[in-house]
Amino acid sequence: VEGGPGTGKTAVALHRAAYLLYQDRRRYAGGILIVSPTPLLVSYTEGVLPSLGEEGQVAIRALGALAEETAGAVATTYDEQRVARIKGSARMVKVLRKAARGALDVGLRAPVPDRLRVVAFGNRVELDAAELDAVRQQVLGGTAPVNLMRPRARRLLLDALWEKAGARRRYDDPELAAEARAGFDEDVATEEEFLAFLDAWWPELTPRQVLGAMTDESRLARWSRRVLRPQEARTLARALAARLGPAGEGELSVHDIALLDELRSLLGAPARPRKREADPLDQLTGLEELTTAADRDPGARREAGGWRAASERTEYAHVIVDEAQDLSPMQWRMVGRRGRHATWTIVGDPAQSSWTDPDEAEAARDEALGKRPRRRFELTVNYRNPAELARLADRVLALAMPGVTPPRAVRSTGVRPGFTVAGDDLGASVRAAASRLLDEVEGTVGVVVAMARREEAREWLAGLGERVVALGSLEAKGLEYDATLVVSPAQIADESPAGLRTLYVALTRATQRLEVLGTAADLPDEEGVPDLLRP
Repeated sequence: VEGGPGTGKTAVALHRAAYLLYQDRRRYAGGILIVSPTPLLVSYTEGVLPSLGEEGQVAIRALGALAEETAGAVATTYDEQRVARIKGSARMVKVLRKAARGALDVGLRAPVPDRLRVVAFGNRVELDAAELDAVRQQVLGGTAPVNLMRPRARRLLLDALWEKAGARRRYDDPELAAEARAGFDEDVATEEEFLAFLDAWWPELTPRQVLGAMTDESRLARWSRRVLRPQEARTLARALAARLGPAGEGELSVHDIALLDELRSLLGAPARPRKREADPLDQLTGLEELTTAADRDPGARREAGGWRAASERTEYAHVIVDEAQDLSPMQWRMVGRRGRHATWTIVGDPAQSSWTDPDEAEAARDEALGKRPRRRFELTVNYRNPAELARLADRVLALAMPGVTPPRAVRSTGVRPGFTVAGDDLGASVRAAASRLLDEVEGTVGVVVAMARREEAREWLAGLGERVVALGSLEAKGLEYDATLVVSPAQIADESPAGLRTLYVALTRATQRLEVLGTAADLPDEEGVPDLLRP
């Protein structure tokens, strides 16, 4: 479902979730996942969906919380745009695949041993570094996740030791040889020396440990050779080092979550025991309770980033992606793992995309959807913005996406956008403009600034009350306010190659009033209208 700002895309998605559960609750007993770009939009969605009659059956997640059920990780902070473009690119799949395997040689927990010595048949048997490397390459020739290759590594080590001991040549009788081999394996595999070696030589890796290993510039340069440009590899390593450190234990960004989820898939984890045995009566009758997941599980609880079911579901019967135009290729892969057998509802607007390579993201989306049949719908009526505000936003749309037809605004208030120019103290100017808007409307005021200024903006607005909220430009997606103050359009537009589309989003959040606060960088005319917004 595609449509411009204010056309009701999110409302369509939420009504669809309620309709599907009403129509066929048994079919969608596997749950419905709603993915939103930001925690702010998650909060809005959580408030709307219960009013439609559904709550416990639906998991609502921000992209930064989507791996919480598998990795316990939640992120709300953002990378600089140049870093986000690298982390979100589909090229990272190859980099992470090499990193997941290469991390075995790093010695993240203990130094990697270069020699294995055991006692077999009363003699000491030894594998040197070259022989161990040959075994490792043989193990890595498999396709299983790295951690799940550990039994294969154990078996091939024992094969190499058996061969090195010359034991195979001692037995002509196959039965005797098999019996001797079984005894050999049991004796060697239970030796403390062998077990300690295996733990150090093939440790169970965690996604965070591998991310931490990627903070080393020379190491990442090897893993990303012919995939990332040298400067990109340095930028990525330094960005990871600044946040996570070599142990990978620091603060994650929203784009790190998709990397973490990809690594979890590449590394694998032992199967977790089931928390609840099936009711024998259910097995006999084949019937299921026609209740919501919340009714069946009183442990379901709301946490930051969305509703979380205690069952920690990782796959769903239906997936809804809101503001889909903003997902990076790596985020599409993350969402796709949760809907491998699902039906989908995808809503978005290419004209509002903050991702710099829409074609790459579209390819990742198509991979996530597979060969499912698709139907496309377009919404063309803008119910949110008065025509006076929509006309201003349409000027930016013409620059950002030439030839795209904007949605038609169906109401008019007679109130035009306001323009002012900030004084020497930008913070004081922002606070004064926000205060004026609070006096002009009874509802909420959103102050949209470039991402680099969002923390400053929160300090500027401190004490003005709950009706005003400071937003980084990427946080404004899907939200609406009675009045909006857009600070320095030029700075928002210059944030990234997709900056004009991001500015278009900022200018389409208001339902009543819009004010634009320009700075010298905006080259305002005598009426305060920034260069980007002039006809």
